[in-house]
Parts: sequence; C-alpha cells; structure tokens
Amino acid sequence: MSRRGHRPSQPAHGRPRLWGRHAVLAALANPERTVRKLWGTRDALTRLDLPPVIPVTYCDVADLGRLVPSDAPHQGLVAEVDPLEDIWLGDLLEQHEEGTQPLVVLDQVTDPHNVGAILRSAAAFGAIGIVTQDRHSPPESGTVARAASGALELVPWVRVVNLARALDEIAEAGFWRIGLTGEASDSLADAMGTARIALVLGAEGEGLRFNTQAHCDMLARLPISPKVESLNVSNAAAISLYAVATR
Repeated sequence: MSRRGHRPSQPAHGRPRLWGRHAVLAALANPERTVRKLWGTRDALTRLDLPPVIPVTYCDVADLGRLVPSDAPHQGLVAEVDPLEDIWLGDLLEQHEEGTQPLVVLDQVTDPHNVGAILRSAAAFGAIGIVTQDRHSPPESGTVARAASGALELVPWVRVVNLARALDEIAEAGFWRIGLTGEASDSLADAMGTARIALVLGAEGEGLRFNTQAHCDMLARLPISPKVESLNVSNAAAISLYAVATR
C-alpha cells in the first residue's frame, strides 16, 4: 500500500480520558480501541455489560468530576483508553477506491469542539474519513470524543505532516478538491459536478491558507445571507456534507 513521506508524527500525549455515555459506550464497542480503566457511578456501571478484563472503580459524582476538566458532562462514566492506531492516508484511500463517499480535509482547525462536531457530521453523511495536519489539530481527547458523540470511534482520522502533499495524493486518488471560502465566486452547488469530492475547510477567522487554496481544484462558497459574515466551521462542514450527499 502507498505510504509516502508524510507519516504522522506521534507526540506523547499520554492516554486520553473519555467521558459521557455516548463516548464511553462507543469506545467499549470499538474493537480497535483498548480501554484500560473505567470509573463510574454504581447506577451507570450496572447498566453496562463489561468484559471482566477492564479494571472498574465505583465512584460518586464528585470523584468523577475530579478526573475530568471542570464542568465536563461525564454522565457518570469516565474511561482511560489507549490512543487509536495511526492511519496512513494511502491506506485509507486504497481501502475506499470504489464508491462516491466524500473525504473531509481540515486546514489548521484546532478547536477540539469543532473537530469533534465535524467527526459527527462525517459519520452522519458517510464520509470515508477526515484529514488534518498533525501539528495544527487537537489530539484525541475527551472533549473531541464528547463533541463527536461516538463518531471518534467510527470515522478514520488521518494526521499528516504536509497538507499540500496530502491534497496531491487525494487528487491522484480521483477526488475533486473543493476548498470552502466565503470569497469564492462559485457556489458549492456549481462546483460539485459529478466527481468524488474532498471538502477542504479552514479554521474560523483565518480560513484556508493560500497554499492550501492552491492545492484545490476549485474554490466555492456556501450561499449564506449577507447579513451573516460566516458560519462556524463545523456548521459549514455539516451543510457541505449534506449538499454532497444529496446532489
């Protein structure tokens, strides 16, 4: 399989902690995820059918609150997990050579809530995965998992060193790369055509970098009201994925 020179770096973030019912249940159901420890209230844990190999600690709500960031909505469940294995872009593209499912590429989107929400939309509309630049995207975390509502375990997340080279490889795999920017003259509907689509979205405020735009086949905008300057990137991703799914 194709494995080019933009292998993701592997910083030592340690083991993530996930919290909330959807995130924890999805992690337990994912055969690719190793759950190392589980904390929970007696009420929450007695509802689960847990494998005996996972160490379980019964806690009260206050104890769980000390295991997660302040005010995190843990819903009585916290899990410590191993990070998911790195995914190579070439492997992902080869696994999905056939079909019409889109791909999502994020240019320096660093907010974990946004990335989690985009993962959720990617799962909802059948995207084959998301691609981010390793140094400018959040690590796996409880915040990402909570916002993804289980989709962190479902949608492949590829981290690359060089986004421009990754976009070249995506084009070689037959994707039509559409960069979303409010300054584009064409609408997304006009830009889509019939080819398989990779949606490329930038961070709020900064938008797509010039070099990223140069590695797109076309730039497009969402037809939003002039009364609104822009959309949150996760909202833009959801609308764009819906448009691709229903074209």
